[in-house]
Amino acid sequence: MKAVESFKIGITGLRSNKLRAALTMLGIVFGVAAVIAMMSIGEGAKQETLQQIELMGTNNIIIQRVAIKQGVNKSKAMFSPGLNLEDAKAIKELVPLIEYVTPQREMNQKLVYKSTLLDVKLIGTTPEYPQTFNSKIEAGTFFQNFHISSYANVCVIGSGIKEKLFKFEDPLYKKIKLGDLWFDVIGVMARKNISPASSGSLGLRDFNDDIYVPISTMMYKMEQPPTDQSNIMFYYPGMQEPANVIDRNSVDQLTAKVKNSEELKAAAYLVEKIMERRHYGIKDYSIVLPEELLAQKQKTQRIFNIVMGAIAGISLLVGGIGIMNIMLANILERTREIGVRRAVGATKIDVLSQFIYEALTISIVGGLLGIVVGFFLTSLISTYAEWKTIISPLSVVLAFVVSVATGLIFGIYPAKQAAEKNPIDSLRYE
Repeated sequence: MKAVESFKIGITGLRSNKLRAALTMLGIVFGVAAVIAMMSIGEGAKQETLQQIELMGTNNIIIQRVAIKQGVNKSKAMFSPGLNLEDAKAIKELVPLIEYVTPQREMNQKLVYKSTLLDVKLIGTTPEYPQTFNSKIEAGTFFQNFHISSYANVCVIGSGIKEKLFKFEDPLYKKIKLGDLWFDVIGVMARKNISPASSGSLGLRDFNDDIYVPISTMMYKMEQPPTDQSNIMFYYPGMQEPANVIDRNSVDQLTAKVKNSEELKAAAYLVEKIMERRHYGIKDYSIVLPEELLAQKQKTQRIFNIVMGAIAGISLLVGGIGIMNIMLANILERTREIGVRRAVGATKIDVLSQFIYEALTISIVGGLLGIVVGFFLTSLISTYAEWKTIISPLSVVLAFVVSVATGLIFGIYPAKQAAEKNPIDSLRYE
């Protein structure tokens, strides 16, 4: 019963100084809101990173063609065949941990459909592409092995191309012109959400604007002989000039999908050794593990979360100090009231409880208001900053518990000071 009475007296004290109580709450309100907002930004960034890494395939080993660094012996570099289909065959045959190897050859081309002209990126690849990159087919089908063997003029378009060309019609089995050739659209890829941040940090482009064709069709029907000598691949000793021929074997990227994610690093080691041997030690390729990129991004994200959490924690600390300062001033003003209560029979515990209840009330109400402000602030960040934010129940509970703990910790000292006051001195206080 005494606890209820102390609580009522504490509430009455707060109501008598509404403006002061409201200003005291502000520190807790903004501290809780900051904790929720910062944690939602961190969680959103974490989920976004996971989604972007999944687009690359967490079980994948990505081998990309790169320019040979300056300083490499050119005569030695001539012996390297460059990244090609033979590398794919060797990896598939020699590494039993690999499920399949998907080549990619890229080409910029003009697309014509009715009166629309677009610059697009063509991806020459094989039927395993959707499984390799966890891609889904929205409509139709992806091309099959018989399309590869017959050099078929078929293509699968990204969802972005569909929106640009076929807004109000079904794109399946329509004919589009790519360069000088006509292609039948046999499928549409499902949309993939690529964030601008990931396109920069992870090197991902917008897959939705790509068009996929059989790699054999691209190599044998679409490639043109180079007009300069920078990309010549055919040369034998004694020739006055390199021959101006088409390279029908090189690729821009190989993606090896590992059967078991636990064997990813072992498979990557074997792939590295095979590539070293086949390319005579020339580093005209790079090997990327999306799993390692994920670990690196998560490490960076953890540092970001710690910094943001520290900033939000400082906000709560400032709010707690505000509670202590206001309560100390409040106790000083109410010294005679404390003396009267002690004189009519209130114990030290009663006075202590009264002021602790005041501090808890401020922190609880401030915490609840902070949750509301936190949701609103997160919504603003998501809308205007275009950052992905996710409010987890854990962040809400944590912010509220910390706010209550802050009120309790910073309220105990002033409450104890009030309880320890001498009743006679308190009654004489002017």
